Formats: sequence, C-alpha cells, structure tokens
Amino acid sequence: MDIVVFGAGSLGSLVGGLLAREHGVTLVARNPHASEVHEFGLHVGGEFDFRVHPNATDNGHELRADCAVVTVKASQTDTAARELATGEFDAVLSLQNGLGNESLLAEHLDCPVLAGTASYGAVLTAPGEVECTGIGEVVLGAREGGVSDTARRVGNAFGTAGIETKIANDMPRRLWEKLAVNAAINPVTALSRVENGAVLSGDVSEIAADAARETARVARADGVELTDEDAVSAVETVAEATVSNTSSMRQDVEAGRRTEIDAINGSVIARGHEHGIETPVNRILFDLMKTWERGNVR
Repeated sequence: MDIVVFGAGSLGSLVGGLLAREHGVTLVARNPHASEVHEFGLHVGGEFDFRVHPNATDNGHELRADCAVVTVKASQTDTAARELATGEFDAVLSLQNGLGNESLLAEHLDCPVLAGTASYGAVLTAPGEVECTGIGEVVLGAREGGVSDTARRVGNAFGTAGIETKIANDMPRRLWEKLAVNAAINPVTALSRVENGAVLSGDVSEIAADAARETARVARADGVELTDEDAVSAVETVAEATVSNTSSMRQDVEAGRRTEIDAINGSVIARGHEHGIETPVNRILFDLMKTWERGNVR
C-alpha cells in the first residue's frame, strides 16, 4: 500500500518508519527532518533498531496514495486538510489528539475518513532519528462507529508492517476514552515535569483521576457511554504501560512549543459548557498551561 504520513513529528515518524518496512511511504515533515530523511533515511531506535528509506518532503500538496495518515497537532488540522485536498487518496486516517479532527478533515476531503488512536511512545531525538519509547497499539475504525471495509483494509496494512493493530466498531467511545487519558496525564506531567508514571500515586493521582471523571461525565452527556470507573481505569492502564515515558505535552513544554491543551482539556471544557456540566479540574489544568504558554511560547 502507498501511504502518506502527514505531520511526521515524533509519532508520525515512528508510525511512518514502521510502515515503511513493508509499504511505500512518504513522510510530510518540517525541515531539517524532511531533508535528512530524504538524503540519509530514517533511523528508528529505542524499542527498535532499524533504518528505512521512505520518501520525505516538506510540501504536502498534490500527493497521491492509497491512504494518508494524519498526525499533525489538532490546531493544524484545517491546514492539513486543505493541503491534502489538493491530492488524491482512497482513505484518510486521523491519529490525532482531541475531538472533531475527523469531521474537519471530512469537510475538505472526498474520501472516507477514519478515526484512530495510537498508544506507541515516540520521541524525535534529532533530524532523521526517532525513538520508540514504548510499544503500544493502533486502534482504528469508522469515525461514526460500526463496521468499515476501508478500516479493515487500512488496519490490515498496518498489521502487515508489524504494527500492533486493532480494528474497532466503537471509535466514538474510544476517542472519548483517549481524551480522558490525555486530559489526565498530559497537563499534569507537563506542568510538573514528571514522567507518566507519576500520576499513579501521590497527590497528583487524584487530580488526574478527577480530570478523567469530568471527561467521562461530558462524554455521557454527548451520547457516549463511558463510565467514571472506565475512564480512571484507562488512565491507570496507560500510565502503568508508559511509566517512564515523557508525555507529548511535556515534550512540547521542554521544547518551548505551543501545546495541545486547547484540543485536550479545552475540548472537555467546551463540550461541558454546551451541556451545562462544570469541569473545574480540567479548567484549572487548562488555565495553568495557558499561563505557561503566554509566558514561554513566542
């Protein structure tokens, strides 16, 4: 299968590198990463140790492939959708954080748009170098839920490349569960500069659990059955599996980049407001992170 990975930062480079072991892959990335991969290939380290030579470019216009995998930050989804719309794809899969990315992509693209989650840990350590910090899985399916032949084809392609892959018919619930996990782990670890396992004990564990419970309440109001217990359990499961990992939001903070707080805790707050549900813990985490951004991101 020919696959474009649009937004090849940490996760996109890891997924693209794994896919490139079996498929024709084009990474759309920023320079100097794109130029380094184009000239010398991509080294995947950490849990793996191999080098692949996918195509790489910093220009996402007029591309053609069987599938495009979108891994840009949620704030860049509209731009990505407009660039992808200049090309031709049989399917598009979002592996992004937050809510609504799939709908935004579908507004611009004339092909099926799939929803997905990825729990692999990844860090871009240098141009042309990505490290897998934890083996996870990719879960994908129809964005509205239900059975999808397109999801099956894309999932099979991921599995053929050795990526742990699950094809699901309940993606709306899984996206909310992922949001609960991110709302609980990301801002806590970013603000405290700690690894993911820190949310399993101590005072921050209850802060993380409360953020997840609030997310679950908003999910239920939005028509998705996600219990408080299941949301908290998901946080614990992910934190235990990624004890030593550095969350993506902490990576952004340490690099002085704008975070995805708007797409994560901001989404919980916004949807909660629509349904008349207070989300005070998510609000505190959101306000603290936005304060950091105003003082540190230029």
